[in-house]
Amino acid sequence: MKPAALDLTIYQGSTYIKAFQWKTGKPAVPVDLTGCSARMQIRKRVVDTDVLLELTTENNRIVITAPTEGKFEIRLTAAETAALSFKTGVYDFEIVYPGGEPVYRLFEGSVEVIPEVTR
Repeated sequence: MKPAALDLTIYQGSTYIKAFQWKTGKPAVPVDLTGCSARMQIRKRVVDTDVLLELTTENNRIVITAPTEGKFEIRLTAAETAALSFKTGVYDFEIVYPGGEPVYRLFEGSVEVIPEVTR
């Protein structure tokens, strides 16, 4: 499965919530995410070892909101976005099924953080 290309923009100092629904097939039907986890890392460049920001279901920055409907959200608090010190990066987003397999990369792209003026 080829991941979708999706660039993200985060406004520093603002709450960030981006909702998704994973569907597949023709006609498209929701993918059951019951028991799944999700993970996402932002790095300056793909080859860099330093992680600028990690989002997972374990740290509640990714929340599977309606598993049987394939719905999930990426969430950052205003305080978390205010603390971001990078301007740009790259990321990918993966869904992990129970037991660690299979793993699906759903989307990938760049991240831009728009600096906050009001502090």
